[in-house]
Amino acid sequence: MIINCIAVDDEPLALGLVCSFIEQTPFLNLIGRYSSAVEALKAIHTQKVDVVFLDIQMPDLNGIELARVLDNSKVNKPRIIFTTAYNQFALEGYRVDALDYLLKPFNYEEFLHAANKALAYVELLEKSNATPVAAHAAIIEERIENEYLFLKVEYQLVRIALNDILYIEGLKDYVKVWLKSNEKPILSLTSLKSLEEKLPSKKFMRVHRSFIVSLDKINSITRNAMQIGKINITVGDQYKEAFSKFLSKWV
Repeated sequence: MIINCIAVDDEPLALGLVCSFIEQTPFLNLIGRYSSAVEALKAIHTQKVDVVFLDIQMPDLNGIELARVLDNSKVNKPRIIFTTAYNQFALEGYRVDALDYLLKPFNYEEFLHAANKALAYVELLEKSNATPVAAHAAIIEERIENEYLFLKVEYQLVRIALNDILYIEGLKDYVKVWLKSNEKPILSLTSLKSLEEKLPSKKFMRVHRSFIVSLDKINSITRNAMQIGKINITVGDQYKEAFSKFLSKWV
């Protein structure tokens, strides 16, 4: 399967890099490269474009504005993969139906990961005759369940890989996210309940009013507690039934 795509970036070096990545990816077909969103919009209306690799900070019409225009379009509606140096636009990027969000500088491996999401989206459309909205919803659900989430940390959104999370500790209006890759936790202004609703239940479990644990990071288990790394976490009374069901899979 071949995916028609264009690249849009007002920085020549960045545009050249994205185009080179596209050209070395077998299932991507580069049909245009543009230094402004206005030029890209004209091309989208006259060609069949499946995916747009789109910068955000551009003069005249920025990437978010172009995505909003395309989101309201009833024809020739390609999917967007943002390529930007500013992670504060991540939340807005997903609001405008973006497939992915590549933070500069990114390498080919990261680019290919995003391109594969585009391929999965197009294949889902063809195989199941799904609507674009349904297909995109499936991709979003898969991404959240298998990869990462965004957390507000101070004045920015930080992307957290789900497989890097050891456990999450609730502290009133804040949470501490303890990671495998960092000795110090990430502190975020959100509630444990809110995170519990976002995290995939196959990978995470609320075991205490103050703790959510990553199930595949558990080192050992007793009837009412578990060990993750150096910490021992007790199971709260209201979570014992669910934990017992999980424990039954171990014995």
